This record gives sequence, structure tokens and C-alpha cells, in this order.
Amino acid sequence: MRRTLQRLCFLGIGLLTGCVDVSSPSGADRPVRAAADDPDLCDEHGVLEAVCPQCNPRLVPVFQSSGDWCDEHGFPESFCPSCAPEQGGRPIIQPTATDGAPADGTRVRFRTRKTAEQAGLAVAIAEETDWVDGTHAVARITWDATRVAAVSARAPGVVSAIRAEVGDSVGRGQVLAEVRSAHVAGDRSRLIAATQIRDVAAAEVERQRTLLAGGVSSQRELLASEQALSSAEAVLVAVAAEVALVGAGSGDRTQLTTPLAGTVIARHVRVGQAVDGLQPLFEVVDPQVMWAELDISERDLVGVALGQEVRIQLDALPDALLTGHISALSPMVAPETRTVLARVELDNTAGLLRANLYGTATILGASSTAAVVVPGAAIQRAGAVHLVFVQQQVDTFVARRVRVLARQGEKVRIVGGVSAGDQVVTTGSFLLKTETLKDSIGAGCCDVE
Repeated sequence: MRRTLQRLCFLGIGLLTGCVDVSSPSGADRPVRAAADDPDLCDEHGVLEAVCPQCNPRLVPVFQSSGDWCDEHGFPESFCPSCAPEQGGRPIIQPTATDGAPADGTRVRFRTRKTAEQAGLAVAIAEETDWVDGTHAVARITWDATRVAAVSARAPGVVSAIRAEVGDSVGRGQVLAEVRSAHVAGDRSRLIAATQIRDVAAAEVERQRTLLAGGVSSQRELLASEQALSSAEAVLVAVAAEVALVGAGSGDRTQLTTPLAGTVIARHVRVGQAVDGLQPLFEVVDPQVMWAELDISERDLVGVALGQEVRIQLDALPDALLTGHISALSPMVAPETRTVLARVELDNTAGLLRANLYGTATILGASSTAAVVVPGAAIQRAGAVHLVFVQQQVDTFVARRVRVLARQGEKVRIVGGVSAGDQVVTTGSFLLKTETLKDSIGAGCCDVE
């Protein structure tokens, strides 16, 4: 009975270990019999009696659910007597830490090199670089306020046509809508009248000059006609300016045009709607340049100044690292949030940025330190532990416990068992992690057929 309990305890350890060395299949068709001097092995089947699925059928679904099963021979593939005779019928036991993460140095080895190549793992070189620490802040993308236009009706009237919709790209001076207005018709009529009055006054001046030259008129009469012409011209200039403000068109019709090229981002009007010139009817923005507004905590202001380089990582664009410099820094601390507003201008000729995107900004400091940096994809988390898998051979990988110090975009600064020049696994590192977890079933085989 005591021996049976010992075997069951060994079974628990064997089933929960994370790493496995899987060697090439031997090609043997028959199980290897147990050695006569090894009392722990099953004499009939040649595997450890405590985990023999032939003697303990209840273990079969456990191994099958983990994917560690040889259908051909009816044993766990990781220590199948026919497929892996070098295991001697025993699952390999790797040390596992008490914190639920694999111990530093835990190995994962694929069945064959070909299997490792087919697994699709990708590696990158851990680099030693000059790491510049910085101040972190929340970033949100907004329009460049100098590139936004609100288009309103220039006179009261009724909208007769809509010529642009939200999302349309428009050029400077392009018509957005047409409005019919009695006020516009009146202004244009006054312009015609003022023009005629000016023309009559000009003709009178010419007539007086002719008469004066013939001795028929006096200098006084000429000066009076010239004064009348000046008054008529002044009225004409004023009326023409009023008409010019209402836009192009004729009669009672006027056209609303955009003062800048860009994209229509809002339309607040419909055909038949009465407008009075107070509310904006369209909003147009030039998105070639955007602003990133940063909320910097007051406790971090000591290390922030105009002109500092800023790196921004947006939640919606995790693969894009935006860079710029602080172009404006508010002199006031917001009383509600105890933060200071800073502004960074960003080039958006590629059109990736949109207003109200959020992310994290890092304001880089002036000093740098040497640090080991790996891609973010190389970092895996097991409980409270961060892991990086270092490639030793084509088919062999070692788990290294590391401590994450900082992140900047896709680069992660670490300290621990990884050195500059090590080949670390990026794509496929999650697969390796699953093979080293304490609660992995069976031998944790990384076999990829």
C-alpha cells in the first residue's frame, strides 16, 4: 500500500511538470520490456507502473486531452516504449517553481529538427542599446485647430441644395450648399443701383469738365459733381463688400464654399431648412497635420520642457510608433485632474490618424543608459513572472526569467538571464510557454507533426 502511494505521488509530479525532451522516434514496432533490476517499471508494458495507461485506463483521457498520446501503441507519446525508447518508459521531470511559473533554465526540445522548423517559430536578437528613460502621459489625437473651418450661411435664407457630404474630400472654394435669401437679393439690387448712381456721377463730372473748358460752367460746379462722384463710389464699395460676403450666385441664390481644402467632418443642415447665419452648417478639416494632446501629471513637470522628443503609442495602432516634439506647454494646471496640457504636432500625410484616438506618450529625457532590449513579442507572462525563451539549438529552447523595466513601443527593456546577442523567440513564444507551465498535462510534448 505504501509503495502504491509513492507511485501515485510520483504520478502527480510527472503529470504537472512543464518541459520535455522529445527525441526522434526509433521506428521500433514493439514495446521495450522493463529491465529486471528496475522494480518501478511495469514488467508487462515496460513503462513506469504509476503512469502506465494499460494498467491504469483512467489515465488515458488525461493524456489524450493534453495531446500527448500515441494512437498506434496506446501510450503517451512522450515516453512511448516504441516511439521514445530512450526515455526508458519514464516521463522526464523538470523542476518547477512554487510560484506557478517554470524554473529558470527549463528546457523545451522538439522531437526532431524538422518538427522545430515546421513549428513556425521566429527569433530575434536581444540588443544592447542606449535606453532613454522618460515621462509617461495619456495622449489623445485631436484636429490641428488652425486647420479647421466652420462654414455658415452669410445671410438668412432657406437651403435649396446640398453639394457635399460627410467624408467628402473638398478643394478650397468648392461649393458645399446653396441658399436662397431675400436679403441677398436685396443686397444685389442695391449693388446694381449703386453702380448706376456711380456711373451717372462719373458722367456728370466729365460733362462739367467739358463745360468748364468752354467757359460755360464754373469751377464750383465741377467740384460739386466730383464730390457727388466720390460719395457714389464710397456707397458702391460698401455695398459690393456686403454682396461679396454672401458668396457667388445670382438673384436670390448664394453658394456656401469652403475656405480650405480638406475633408468634410460634419453637416448640420438639410434641404429646406431655414438658416440665419449664426450656426455652423458644415465643418471642414485639413487632416495632413494632427495634434496629440498630452495630460502630464503635475508631479512629472520637472522633467518636461518645450522641444523635448515624444514617442506615442496608440491603442488602435499598436504597430505604429509616432514621434514628434512638444510644441506647446500650458502654463496652467487643470484643477480637476491636476495635469498640464502639452501639444505635439504629428504628420498625418499617410492618413492613419483620426481624432479622439487614445494612447500613451513617452516624453524622452536627456540622459541614457546601456540596456538589454528585446521585442515585446518575446515576453511571456506566467503568473507574476515574465519569461523569455532563448534558442540554444535549432530544436532546443531555454526559459529565462526576466524582469521588465520599461516599454517603448515594441521594445522592452529587461534584466535577468538574457544577454545581448542571445536569440530570443518572438513568434511562437506562447507555444513554448504552454509547454513549461506547472499545470501542463503529461510530459508537455511540443510535437508538431
